[in-house]
Amino acid sequence: MQDTGSDYHADLAMLEWLIELGVDEASSEDPVCRYGPAPAPQAAPDLTPDPAHGPAYAPSDAPAAPAGARQGGAPAPAGTARGATPTARAPAGRPPVAAPEIRRAAEDPAEEQIRAARAAAGAAVSLDGLAAALAAFDGCALKRGARTTVFADGNPAARLMVIGEAPGREEDAAGRPFVGRSGQLLDLMLSAIGLSRRAEDPAQAVYITNVLPWRPPQNRDPSSDEIAMLTPFLHRHIALARPEVLLLMGRTAASTLLGTATGITRLRGTWAEVDGLPAMPTFHPAALLRNPLQKRPVWADLLAVAERMGLPAAPARPGP
Repeated sequence: MQDTGSDYHADLAMLEWLIELGVDEASSEDPVCRYGPAPAPQAAPDLTPDPAHGPAYAPSDAPAAPAGARQGGAPAPAGTARGATPTARAPAGRPPVAAPEIRRAAEDPAEEQIRAARAAAGAAVSLDGLAAALAAFDGCALKRGARTTVFADGNPAARLMVIGEAPGREEDAAGRPFVGRSGQLLDLMLSAIGLSRRAEDPAQAVYITNVLPWRPPQNRDPSSDEIAMLTPFLHRHIALARPEVLLLMGRTAASTLLGTATGITRLRGTWAEVDGLPAMPTFHPAALLRNPLQKRPVWADLLAVAERMGLPAAPARPGP
């Protein structure tokens, strides 16, 4: 047999060292020494029949395998029974390395943040405390892209609470909900039934907030995780403000608080209940800017709210 330059005892010591390091799998069937010269390829055995030896045979000039050697030519470490799998031995003075435990799949981070939001919202005992808890909540990625936390506007003692979707660019800059074009239209609509966010008398005042306190990038629709994460703050907001009537502006506010996927076109104009309070879903003012024909059904919804609150009847529908 051709001499490959390897030493049996040195190879055995190398193998034991690798086992101590935790190596338990070979990359090929036969051991390969990568520290010495590459062995020359062996010629295939001559299997030509020989009349003197009978049938074809393979040369048998290879030395006998050492006692305890395993199939494939690699000798088994000392103390290993035949057929047993060798186990890693820890170096002297170190405890044996335990097999890694099979851990449970990591919990959904969104679920963890939803629980954190419930705990933070539930601990708030006032609107100021809720605003502080919301500003300190870092579980929603929207906060990192927003300039301000848009909590609310108007009189917290108002009988009517208006709930929209999320801040836009103007709201994000001002830190107050409904201050852009849609907010100006909302103020005009509410004034037509005798209400104002600037009124000090709770009977004529309005309190305004959104489902989300942070502006989504490019004013995109909120994701289901974002809504689920921030809804506990919204329900706590309603409980602490204690309004008499809710006005839900747009699909997101209506579907979030009513727990339905029904479109706002079918929901609007019909009284519902949210947290034990009467709630009227209607179109968002931004939708009216895009489609002025929807102003007529919204005016009917506002008249229904005024009637429910016992407000004086408005003389006519507001202008554009």
